[in-house]
Amino acid sequence: MLKLLGSMCILGGGLLCWLTALAERRRTRTALGDLLSALRRMREEIRMARTPLPLLLEALGSDCRGPETAALFQRSAEAARQGEGLEVAWRGGVGLLPLAPREREALEGLSLRGDEESVCKGISLAITDLARGVEELERQRPERDRRTAALCFSGAALLVILLI
Repeated sequence: MLKLLGSMCILGGGLLCWLTALAERRRTRTALGDLLSALRRMREEIRMARTPLPLLLEALGSDCRGPETAALFQRSAEAARQGEGLEVAWRGGVGLLPLAPREREALEGLSLRGDEESVCKGISLAITDLARGVEELERQRPERDRRTAALCFSGAALLVILLI
């Protein structure tokens, strides 16, 4: 009876491991989607409405679904309002996002200084890099899900066999 209970706990742990991995990937996809939509809106607002950057960053922060993405824009807006280094706040916020190193580099390299045209070009480049990352994640998604499930459940099965 004790071995059965231990086996169920181990299998539950394997299930929890699998669900945690799926939730982490979903969190990454949500952050990338938020960033893409916010950067697109940011580019259009800068180009068409010429909205001041602190107001724009604050509005984008309130519209984001993910808490990490919202914090990035809100922290950057606060830094811009207080006259601190916007780029330093931006890079610090980007470091907290659940992104792959390539996407993180694209966002850290985004320059929010200069004239309207240079900022829009930088945002367009970041959008292109992030969209490429989203496409790659979606393409690799089925294979990653299968590998993660195989790893978690075969590891749990091996532990159950060792327990018995």
